[in-house]
Amino acid sequence: MNYLIPANSKKSMLIFGLFNPTDLIIFGCGIAATIILLLAISPSNLVAAIIDLLPVSITGLLVFPIPNYHNMMTVIKNIWIFYMYPERRQYGWKGWCFQDGEKQQRK
Repeated sequence: MNYLIPANSKKSMLIFGLFNPTDLIIFGCGIAATIILLLAISPSNLVAAIIDLLPVSITGLLVFPIPNYHNMMTVIKNIWIFYMYPERRQYGWKGWCFQDGEKQQRK
């Protein structure tokens, strides 16, 4: 009676196995902003081209999948929570080998 859970069982809940709907909305906004910038500022030199491509580049890096996390936005969110809420770093012990972290008293 061994149970085998596939490692990629959560990928079926993602679009293309990689993206949440929020990720695609953010990336779509970056594409739309880039298109608007390309129409507004014609890239006649390298600096203008870099400015035009910044929105799609930044949003692409944010939603790009990375190992052990969903994407870079998840990493940034976890770092933010870790440093901005230090009271969350105090973990209470709940285990089966001690009684809630207290020493056992002999009777």
